[in-house]
Amino acid sequence: MELQNTPTPYSNKCIKFSNRKPRILITNDDGILSPGIQAAAEAVADLGELLIIAPDRQQTAMGRSFPRQANQGIIKEVALTLNGKKRVAYSIIGSPAYAVAHGVLEMTKRKPDLCISGINYGENLGLLLTCSGTLGAAMEANSHRIPALAFSREAEVSQHLLSDYPKLSWEKEKSVVRFWTEKVLKEGMIKESSILNINIPREIQAKEDFRITRQASENYFEFIPPNKRDLDTPYELKSQRIIPENRLNKNSDIYVFAIENKISVTPLTWDFSI
Repeated sequence: MELQNTPTPYSNKCIKFSNRKPRILITNDDGILSPGIQAAAEAVADLGELLIIAPDRQQTAMGRSFPRQANQGIIKEVALTLNGKKRVAYSIIGSPAYAVAHGVLEMTKRKPDLCISGINYGENLGLLLTCSGTLGAAMEANSHRIPALAFSREAEVSQHLLSDYPKLSWEKEKSVVRFWTEKVLKEGMIKESSILNINIPREIQAKEDFRITRQASENYFEFIPPNKRDLDTPYELKSQRIIPENRLNKNSDIYVFAIENKISVTPLTWDFSI
């Protein structure tokens, strides 16, 4: 099936509102103090009632895990400045998926209408999706029947796990978040998807410069084999970016993102079976 930008095949499952604004849950896996979550919140602050809750610290690559840890579930108020105004957000000791679960079950009387996860430092493409805390948070929201948008931006591999967040410009990324949030609130999700995985290249020209893609069946990052070492000594595997251009489908997320340098928008569903 050929995938094209227009007309975009949106489902008729649009998000319906009466005389109220939508409630938008905003989360991430980089931590509540990440500039990425602030950028996402600023991009949509006037579109709905925001509930911002995220892990209290860096939680990259946690997937949709629910690890047990000391002081798990402690929630604290955090003051974020969004577009010059102070807003209440919440940090939680727990994984990205835990943050979403507590946000939905404990921090609001009205179930959110939409979840935004991100904006993540580092792209989430191909077989990496199951590792991603950004996607894990989106999946947890969707398990509560909440449609979700997962946003990731291109970043150096060395920046993916940092808690000392690199200073970057977020204006183009914010325009992408705004564009897709407005589109989904108005038109519904693409096809029969319940999650959109949206990856933003470093050098995009416009928010409209996107393609609807399929998830590549290839790794985008791979671990580097360690040199000979003392197995009793702690060691963290290093990763490197892999772009197997000759094996990539030209409609795949990796190809569109890495080769065509366009925003990749991948509609996802829960059905992993064939």
